[in-house]
Amino acid sequence: MFRFLGHLIIVAVALWLTSLLLPGMHLGGGEGTLVGQVLTVVGVALIFAIVDAIVKPILSFLALPLTCLTLGLFMLVINAVLLLLTSWVAGWFGLPLAFDGFWWALLAGVIVGVLSSVFEAILGADGGRDRADA
Repeated sequence: MFRFLGHLIIVAVALWLTSLLLPGMHLGGGEGTLVGQVLTVVGVALIFAIVDAIVKPILSFLALPLTCLTLGLFMLVINAVLLLLTSWVAGWFGLPLAFDGFWWALLAGVIVGVLSSVFEAILGADGGRDRADA
């Protein structure tokens, strides 16, 4: 449970930082309190985690031939589609997440993936594997 919450916070921070870096990604409204903005980012991260857990394995399996042909680069497209799907589902719940186009979602997918990996490496959230003391 704590590992899921840690991963959720990491993804939320990665999404928030990505929205600050990319002018084509809009996460949250400009108005509202800090608590409201934090809850919006965490809500979008929760939706992204659910979409990632349910849809990504299916898309990855269906796109396996393309992923092999492109030596894994097609996974960037799958991540962009997951972000666009997250944006669509977040709209159902009144959570503002929007992209100005597919290419912004593709770039956001790359940045969110890199930031999440860096944060997990720094914080030691490596899937619960034990590390030997050096």
